[in-house]
Amino acid sequence: MNSDIWVHHLRRANQVAQRAASLGRHPFGAILVAPDGLTVLAEQGNIDTVHHAEATLARSASLNYSRDILWGCTLVTTFEPCAMCTGTIYWANIGKIVYGAAEDTLLALTGSSPDNPTLSLPSRQVIASGQKAIVVIGPFAELADELTAPHLGFWQR
Repeated sequence: MNSDIWVHHLRRANQVAQRAASLGRHPFGAILVAPDGLTVLAEQGNIDTVHHAEATLARSASLNYSRDILWGCTLVTTFEPCAMCTGTIYWANIGKIVYGAAEDTLLALTGSSPDNPTLSLPSRQVIASGQKAIVVIGPFAELADELTAPHLGFWQR
């Protein structure tokens, strides 16, 4: 896969995030890309503080696809998955994570908002603590403005 394909998928995930925000939900979006690197199998916006887009998508995917299929899939998400979501992706056996913006960028946007008390625990560190060679790609600096746009002003409500 090349960077152009990931950028395309990140933009689609951002459309999902914008839709979540239009529903009053946290502006995060995730998509599950098939092993062919092109086909989107599922998409999910954030639901609430506990039901994050990435974890909800990974749980649903684990019920609908075999572990072997999921190992070839990529979960593409607007922001770096938190520790809970990264762990859920790990247990669902999804073989690759692509994220647009890093957790520290999110912290700068959310500040001390009780709706998103971010953890300073990078997804790569969570994956490195496990036994699977899950590939983690990100962040994509060229998309920073696009991906942070749905968050501007959202966390200060």
